[in-house]
Amino acid sequence: MQSFIQALASIEFGEDAVRLFHGRGGHYVGSEHLCLDWFAPVLLLTSFIPLEEADLSVCHRAIAARWQALHPSTPLNLVYQYRSAGETFCQLLEGEVPESHVVSENGARFQVHLMRGQNHGLFLDMANGRQWVRANARHKKVLNLFAYTCGFSVAALQGGADEVVNMDMSKGALAIGKQNHLLNGFSAGARFLGHDIFKSWGKLKKLGPYGIIVADPPSNQKGSFVATKDYVRLIRRLPELLADNGEVLLCLNAPELDTHFLRQQVEEAAPALEYRERLANPAAFIDVSEEKSLKVLRYQLKGEVIT
Repeated sequence: MQSFIQALASIEFGEDAVRLFHGRGGHYVGSEHLCLDWFAPVLLLTSFIPLEEADLSVCHRAIAARWQALHPSTPLNLVYQYRSAGETFCQLLEGEVPESHVVSENGARFQVHLMRGQNHGLFLDMANGRQWVRANARHKKVLNLFAYTCGFSVAALQGGADEVVNMDMSKGALAIGKQNHLLNGFSAGARFLGHDIFKSWGKLKKLGPYGIIVADPPSNQKGSFVATKDYVRLIRRLPELLADNGEVLLCLNAPELDTHFLRQQVEEAAPALEYRERLANPAAFIDVSEEKSLKVLRYQLKGEVIT
């Protein structure tokens, strides 16, 4: 835990939601179980093993000291969350969480909820993916699969996309996604389809073709998507949904599955897709093993190369 305390001395609090400390990447010996995120105006301390009361108190005091040094006249808002498979515990350690909690990222605004469950409404490690979509969506139709709260859709419309089709089985997540669009001034330009993707190919094809497809599925969600058996089913159908020279972002956040797993599935199931690059993760998410970190692979339907 000492490495966490030492790292706090150099963190800063900007306007955007970001990860400040990423122990899970393995670079901080003894603090691999800890992460610290900034969802202004709230700090979120997450542990992936239960913290003893004394250890939690040490973390709390160290965070409070750094906050006081930078913002002596502003109250600290700090939430603690313990996470493990199938279990989440949240505790407000100090201050308060806004009832309507809206954060910013690269000029976009998103609604988040830190006291409910493991997923907070915005995956911070996907910031570079959203930025890529923002930079490449102009005059394109975009398909956002496993849309969750529609961060990619907001980014696409900010980048000048003609239209975005969002699909996710969770109507609750899509409802937050609609609110995110309104927060950013987009009352039109997006569709929200609460359907099972694997039962909706006809609908998706009718609404296409798409210049960009984003697929960001859960890696292992029973009843929804299990990457080891379902990703190939998804990949196989993508070429028929793409416009000429259309591009795909395939996302995978499973430490046990590497880029070779995804690339091999594409080679076998969709040879018309040509590998272009792996997008870099945000600097804060540095990992001693890149293959265990988030993987975002960009593919293009074979044809003229887009630079």
